[in-house]
Amino acid sequence: MKIVVIGGTGLIGSKVVARLGAQGHEAVAAAPNTGVNTLTGEGLTEVMAGASVVIDVSNSPSFEETAVLDFFRTSTGNLLAAGSAAGVGHHVALSVVGTERPPGNAYFRAKVAQEQLIEKSSIPFSLVHATQFFEFVRRIADDATEGGRVRMAPVFFQPIAGDDVAQVLATVAVGTPLNGRIEIGGPERFRMDEFFRETLAGWGDPREVVTDPHAQYFGAEVLERSLVPGDGATLGPTHYRDWAAK
Repeated sequence: MKIVVIGGTGLIGSKVVARLGAQGHEAVAAAPNTGVNTLTGEGLTEVMAGASVVIDVSNSPSFEETAVLDFFRTSTGNLLAAGSAAGVGHHVALSVVGTERPPGNAYFRAKVAQEQLIEKSSIPFSLVHATQFFEFVRRIADDATEGGRVRMAPVFFQPIAGDDVAQVLATVAVGTPLNGRIEIGGPERFRMDEFFRETLAGWGDPREVVTDPHAQYFGAEVLERSLVPGDGATLGPTHYRDWAAK
């Protein structure tokens, strides 16, 4: 089966391509550096030819409100049009746990716009809502740092390994379209401030983690359960402490 992975040279995409290839599928990594640009449409017709499934794990290079919305609207619109013309039978997109819950931020609103386009298209689809990846923990800490102090809200946090996300995406892609969504997260739930306090200590990082109920996460304050999956979610098997020890 030919499966096109949009964003296939990135963190998650490259893992998905490798897993699908190991299963015997023709997994094609599509990204600007392979000649496929979903914003301009360059290379889309060619890469879609003969594809049965498209997996979109691409991301906006900018999280600025207008830029991120324009990216997901334009990219997804072009991708769906090319997929429809090529007869693609399953469109899989990676999204984020909490996009539909208040309070939202600009990135979440852009992902909602993307999902709405997919849901309204004629192509059968599956949406995979994931919690934050282990691989971005350092970035989250850096973004939350002010004057050498890391400000974190005491909300629930349930990150997941990128490998576990890729496994779910690969499984969903070769299955029957959900025409709906699933949620995935890591096997452990933490309080965000406590998680980062322990994690920075493990790194030998001298920054103080300050508990701040008003601390923002990617531009917005979050509620206690905004960032964690609900009941019935698929949980990855990899624990953060084991992943970090590798």
